[in-house]
Amino acid sequence: MNDLMPPEKSPKSEMLIVQLLPNLLTLAAIAAGLSAIRFGIEGNFERAVRLILLAGVLDGLDGRVARMLKSESEIGAELDSLADFVNFGVAPVLLVYLWGLAELRNEGWIALLIFAVCCVIRLARFNVGSRSGADDGPSDFFVGVPAPAGAVLVMLPMYLFFTFEVAPDDPLPELAISAWIVAVGLLMVSRIPTYSIKKTTIARERARYLMIAVIGFIAALLTYTWVTLSVVTLAYLVSIPFSARAARREG
Repeated sequence: MNDLMPPEKSPKSEMLIVQLLPNLLTLAAIAAGLSAIRFGIEGNFERAVRLILLAGVLDGLDGRVARMLKSESEIGAELDSLADFVNFGVAPVLLVYLWGLAELRNEGWIALLIFAVCCVIRLARFNVGSRSGADDGPSDFFVGVPAPAGAVLVMLPMYLFFTFEVAPDDPLPELAISAWIVAVGLLMVSRIPTYSIKKTTIARERARYLMIAVIGFIAALLTYTWVTLSVVTLAYLVSIPFSARAARREG
């Protein structure tokens, strides 16, 4: 009887090298985040912030590349989640701590811990919702500030101080920075709807203008990095009340 049974199919022992690209992008993002911490320790904060932004770009690419190549995997999902915590929950706030909270070590460290815990809760909530098939709020909105946006927001004091070429050299700004870190952490775990561009559409005839605007933004980011980041971050903050009102109208 056994001779009549078909042989068991063995799992494929080979794969296309290009299918490793999404995981390589994720690992590159982790390397960028860890390198940002290194440069922060060395005092090179401007390069460190740029590496955090690079990690965010790589994080945005890995999932899309995985879907495009149809190479999604469980290990890729786990790597992505770990990379998000390192790059958005640890590295940015640690840079802010090393840069501006030298005199308020205890209070600053407490603020850092609160932010990191809020970020990991935000990521866990998102992962559970994704795996269970539940949407993270209405189709055009996130619930709370997403982790990458939280990382950009928490570094706002650095953008502003780099723009005006000053440093937080007295306790009052340091207390304000600590309070800001906690506030951004709370925004991440809040239930406030925030805009998502994942399902945003645009008329075909206007696509060319969007592409021109994106190129203009990239040029401004490369030329006037800190002014551009300050403006974009403040604009995102201003958008939060409008997104909450728009979500209520949809609901």
